[in-house]
This record gives sequence, C-alpha cells and structure tokens, in this order.
Amino acid sequence: MKITVLGSGNGGCAMAFDCAAHGHEVSLFDFEQFPESIKAVQNNGGLNCEGVLEGFQAVAYAGHEIEKALDRAEIVYAVGPAYSTKPFGEVCRPYLKPGQIVIVCPSSCGGAIEFKNSAGLGIRDEEILVAETSTLPYAVRLLEPGKIRIFNKLKGGLLLAAVPARKTHYVLEQIRDVYPAMSAAKNVLQTSLQNGNPVIHPAITLMNVAAIERSDYEFDFYQDGVTPTVGRLIEAVDKERIAIGKKLNVDVLPDPEMGVIQGYMLEATYDTGFNTAPGFEGVKAPSDLDYRYFNEDVGYALVLFQKLGEQIGVATPIISAVITLASLLMNRDYLGEAKRTMETLGLSKLTAKELEELLA
Repeated sequence: MKITVLGSGNGGCAMAFDCAAHGHEVSLFDFEQFPESIKAVQNNGGLNCEGVLEGFQAVAYAGHEIEKALDRAEIVYAVGPAYSTKPFGEVCRPYLKPGQIVIVCPSSCGGAIEFKNSAGLGIRDEEILVAETSTLPYAVRLLEPGKIRIFNKLKGGLLLAAVPARKTHYVLEQIRDVYPAMSAAKNVLQTSLQNGNPVIHPAITLMNVAAIERSDYEFDFYQDGVTPTVGRLIEAVDKERIAIGKKLNVDVLPDPEMGVIQGYMLEATYDTGFNTAPGFEGVKAPSDLDYRYFNEDVGYALVLFQKLGEQIGVATPIISAVITLASLLMNRDYLGEAKRTMETLGLSKLTAKELEELLA
C-alpha cells in the first residue's frame, strides 16, 4: 500500500517508520520551513529508530513537494499539532483524489472536520474519507534529525472515528496491520474529547509557572510537577470534559483510567497515578511558557471545549478559569483569538442531538 505521512516531527517520523516496517511504500512530506528531518531522511534514504521498534526503514520519498508526496497515495496521515491541520488540508486540496483516506493523527480537537473544511470537502462527503484518532499511537522523541526513539506503541486506549462515523470500521480495516489495537469511537466528538492533553498539560503548567520560568532549574514535568493539589485541578478540568461528553451521548473515560489502559500509568489516580507513571518518567518540563501546553492545549482545545459546553448547555467554570489565567500569563486572549471554535468549524448552530446526527 502507498502511504503518505504529512509532518516530519516526532509523531510523523514514528508513523512513517512503522508503516515502512510493515512493508508499505512511504512518502514523507513537510513544509519548507521544517527542513531538518526531511533533509536527514533524504540523505539517509530513510529513518533510524531505537526503543520498542528499532532498525532502519527506507522511505520512498521525503520532500516538500506535496504533489509528489500524494501521488498514488491510498492512505494519508496528517500528523502534527492542532495548528498544522488547516495548512495540511489547504496544501492537499488540489491533489486529493476519490478513494483516498486521510487520517488526522491526533485529532487534538475537531481535527477531521478542520481538515475537511480546509480541503473543501463537505462534512458528509465520502469520496475522500477523513478520520481522526484520539491520540498519537506512540510515545516518541526525536533524538536527532532522521533518528527517533519510540518508548511505547499503544496497545489500547487508541480510538478512531471517521466523518461520517458509519465509515469508521472500513477505515480501521485498512490500517489494521499497522494498528491492530486501534478501536472504533462513536464519532469524532468522542475522539476529540478523549484527548487527554488539554486536561493535564495546562493544569500542571499553571501550577508550576515559577519553576518553569527559572531558566536555570530543570524538573520532571510529571514526577515533580504533580502533587495532590495539582491533581485536584486536573480532576476538575477532567470532570467538565466528561460532562460535555455525557451531554453529547458519548463516553469519555477519566484521563487516569485511559492512562492505565494505554500503558503510561500504573494506577488511575490524579496525583500519584501521574507522578509514578513509568510512561511519563523523565519527561522534562518545557523551558518556556510560550509552548504548546498553553498555545495548543488552551488556545485550541480548551477554547473549543468551553464553546462546545456553552452551546449544548454544560457549564465549564474551571475550564474557563484555566483559559483566563493562561491568557493573563501569556498576555494573549486565547478566547478572543478563536483559533478553533464551534463557529470556525461551522457547527455553532447545532444542538447536541443535531451534532450527533450530523456526524453519525
């Protein structure tokens, strides 16, 4: 099968390596402003990996020409942070062909719908199937351009949904060889809400601002950064996310429960569950607050969660407080910027029931 991976960061390189290891012909694309990994893959002829997956895998094409990257592609993985989804959709738009499958990985928040909108596809369009995952299938770090270390490939807790959802099982069957642990979500509302990053990252960052701002002080984000008090904030955010899911008739597991299923955590608690988690061991805190833990997980995901809750009648005072505090600290108005909201996705006029029906 011909597979194209959009995005040459940690996740994109892991996905390209894994798909090639399963015998697929892989192309790797990224924009010209991200040349390092692409250049290394070009020079090496492929990717090197160590950890739970290891060795060298050839990559058929690595470059910045989207038309070449998409040529003959049967499956396209768009792998990157929330702010990459729209540019990926726009650059692919002239070259997508009927029968192709696009998987936004991870969704982050409404990723499949964002891709469809930016690629000029209707929500119910099935000529080109667009799906999304709830999270990245790997715990992975880029050791150097062209070389990665995969600490964990998820064996559970990895959800996928297509838009429309009735095509989800078809998409799963096409990727079953590489991702046998991936399972069907009810719809993309479930995959988006099950993303744990906006639950944990902003809360821990907010409660450790002083330590992060001390540039001469490095600490482990989870082991050092999560205490019982921090855990209470994580839990409060999580409860509001779960309440939104309940109103939308989708099951959203508490984040610690999902962490255990995915293999990151040993116990499903909001404090020791995180700071004793083997899957988070050694993960360092960011060196600056101007990082995706605020800019993506607040500016995109929590803003979307707040707007979604407001639309369907679920109060989110804790999520709103986190957005307000993060905006104050960063001297930005994340809510006003409206990077991704129900309105930008074109879904702001729908009731909970209408959303469920549209995405089914």
